[in-house]
Amino acid sequence: MQNTPPPLAATPVRRPGWVVYSVVVTFFLFLSILANLFLFAVALGGGRPDFTRHREALIEEPFAGDFDATDKIAVIYLTGVISSEVDGYPSEEGMVGYLTEQLQQAVEDDRVKAIILRINSPGGEVVASDLLYRAVVEARETKPVVACMDSVGASGGYYVAVGADHVIATDMTITGSIGVIMQTLTLQGLMDKIGIQAHTFKSGQYKDLLNPTREPNEAERALVQGLIMEVYEKFVGIVADERELEVNALKAGMADGRILSGKQALAAGLVDELGYFEDAIERAQQLSGIQTAKVIRYQMPFSLRNLFRFMGESRTVRVELQPAPFKLQAGRLYFLPAFLFQ
Repeated sequence: MQNTPPPLAATPVRRPGWVVYSVVVTFFLFLSILANLFLFAVALGGGRPDFTRHREALIEEPFAGDFDATDKIAVIYLTGVISSEVDGYPSEEGMVGYLTEQLQQAVEDDRVKAIILRINSPGGEVVASDLLYRAVVEARETKPVVACMDSVGASGGYYVAVGADHVIATDMTITGSIGVIMQTLTLQGLMDKIGIQAHTFKSGQYKDLLNPTREPNEAERALVQGLIMEVYEKFVGIVADERELEVNALKAGMADGRILSGKQALAAGLVDELGYFEDAIERAQQLSGIQTAKVIRYQMPFSLRNLFRFMGESRTVRVELQPAPFKLQAGRLYFLPAFLFQ
């Protein structure tokens, strides 16, 4: 009898069903975990969620001064181009709302004896700058506010700074740039070269103001310039009032859009003192009448709303070898120095 090898066992064919099943189970498990975290957060909050509530208490982070002191000095950072855009800020009102929330929390905290507004901004949108200035003025009615300008506190950044009780700059700070700018492009020459025509239908003479497909006429230039000068008058008036300077002398001198060093700004009466952040802490203690203080800054607390918002945003990582120039948006007024976008 011939020996024959035993038959090979058939290799079972794996079906993709178990993979789909695992993915579905994992997805619902993840949803269940999120739901339980949400209910846990509600329980800690002491009741059902309030979906109309906007303001959340910010977390304090001590980082300087006497950590054992009872009195506190709150440091609030104004960094970058001042904008009303929401992206990148946890507040629903963007930069303006987030900084205003910090000012409000510092004002409402009885242990906070003074506020330092640490500025590193070239300015930005007119309305956003004005809103921040008003928030600083409101805060100083309750507690001393010291503005400390670092590398740059120009145009809209300076606009906000003058709302403080005391303004400090380093001798190398770039400041000043008191002025207003609006910019648009004219593409008419390029369109003529490539044979493109634009047809605009409008309800009124100025409805297509700043239309980039044609040159502005004299009436339009006068209208825009009048708007620019109206905003400029307010800017100069605020600086003159806050710094106790004569308006006409300011217009004829430093308020022509020029940038200044901190040393030049001190000589012109635009700042009160040359110094650094440590000097701002000492000045805040003097103005509030305290000997020592814990210096704090605010951080946004963890919340499911912020987590979902972060997960929902599309984020890309870019590596830039040099800072990109800021692009003015047509039709918007800015408190910005020209060097930033040229």
